[in-house]
Amino acid sequence: MYHNPVLLHESVEGLGIRADGVYVDVTYGGGGHSKAILKQLQTGRLYAFDQDQDAASNIMDDKRLTFIPQNFKYLKNFLLLHGEKQVDGILADLGVSSFQFDVAEKGFSTRFDGKLDMRMDQNNPIDASTIVNTYSETELKIIFEKYGELPKSYRMASTIVEARSKKAIQSTFELKEVVKRFLPFGKENKILAQLFQALRIEVNQEMQALEAFLEQSIDMLKPGGRLVVISYHSLEDRLVKNFIKSGNASGQIEKDFFGNNLSPFNQVNRKAIVPDEKEIAINGRARSAKLRIAEKKAQ
Repeated sequence: MYHNPVLLHESVEGLGIRADGVYVDVTYGGGGHSKAILKQLQTGRLYAFDQDQDAASNIMDDKRLTFIPQNFKYLKNFLLLHGEKQVDGILADLGVSSFQFDVAEKGFSTRFDGKLDMRMDQNNPIDASTIVNTYSETELKIIFEKYGELPKSYRMASTIVEARSKKAIQSTFELKEVVKRFLPFGKENKILAQLFQALRIEVNQEMQALEAFLEQSIDMLKPGGRLVVISYHSLEDRLVKNFIKSGNASGQIEKDFFGNNLSPFNQVNRKAIVPDEKEIAINGRARSAKLRIAEKKAQ
């Protein structure tokens, strides 16, 4: 197991596990959440998804566990393939695992010099280097603004395009060198984290995958089934919050003739659950985590 699961107790408790239930961990990673779910199952089943090939090396030997090496945007297809029409609970721990951040070759971290990769699925033909070296100035500006919420996105995009015209930008440190003029003292790490986040989200099409997953969760949960999602940045959390509130990505609430909210979910926690100071001290990755829990309404 290669990372400390964030909000482990709160998220697993949020599933309301029944010993004979069927559950899905759509972000298996190091298997921390899955292990905790299996502890509470007797005759039940657990399906675990992960597109990262390294996650396969962490699969537990447990006959109640079925590992599916796929992106969670294929949730419905693969559950149906395994004969599951609906399940009792689905858990998603979004973002990048500590292991992925700590491996320089994966290119996720600003701390190490490595290839500009950032792919969660090594079969993906597009990596961060492709984006940095081939996207137009306008396309770069859009993703920096949209996914990184960077204040000087246009000037940063322009600087990258100018630099790559002389020499391709191949590594994380080469990219840091190119954008160093945009890193004010004391805010270097924050701006770099926003830039790397924007590239990572674009490489892995994370927001599109999350939206597809959330939409499929409606069909795949039984009435009374729980959806538990841990997010790590405002873009993810906003989408999850809107979806639970309204049943769609826009957050636009539809009402019936009597004024009742037509969202397929009830919010279990009105406010996002966040880690306490003790957990943050042990696991820095938990600092930005927000947990939201929803229950599918009875038909």
